[in-house]
Amino acid sequence: MAKISPEEEEKRKKAIFDSMSSRNQKHILKKGFDEWNPFQEPKDPIDIRKDKSKRTSQMLISEFLQSKDQETYSNAFGKGVVEICFGIINDDDKYWGMYEFSCWYRELLRKEGHNK
Repeated sequence: MAKISPEEEEKRKKAIFDSMSSRNQKHILKKGFDEWNPFQEPKDPIDIRKDKSKRTSQMLISEFLQSKDQETYSNAFGKGVVEICFGIINDDDKYWGMYEFSCWYRELLRKEGHNK
């Protein structure tokens, strides 16, 4: 795609905004029109994104669940694994907070002599 001037880009941005429904416009205005970029490249689909170890979420989930005894985990356990995996791969603070707390809590239990 050819480079366009900032003025032309601003015109196009305004045209896109004006063609949107009022509900979508409100959503953009809430976050800030100046920060909104309708021309940004889309993110990779979650199933092909890779983490720092170069594994996809599917690879990580499979690898982790295979390391567990199938009789010891439930569907809810598996759903939790999937949810935190996606959250961490997407670098979502909520899931990093859950991870950090889990590590801290595990260490606390070890220090106090609990076995889990």
